[in-house]
Amino acid sequence: MIAKMTSKNQITIPKAISSQLPGPYFDVRREADRIILTPLNLEGVDQSRAKLEEMGIDEADIADAVAWARK
Repeated sequence: MIAKMTSKNQITIPKAISSQLPGPYFDVRREADRIILTPLNLEGVDQSRAKLEEMGIDEADIADAVAWARK
């Protein structure tokens, strides 16, 4: 199968392959002259983000907490 990279660096994965993939997130790396896509399961990350939003915690709160912990 052939895939073309667009001017915006996007590549469409052929449906015969994409329909077998477990989700939309991938680790991407280059090995020699190959591009390796490894599916990632970020379900827990999405749940954590939803919980933080539910609790009213935003990025500034997290940055403040990290700064406090590093003192």
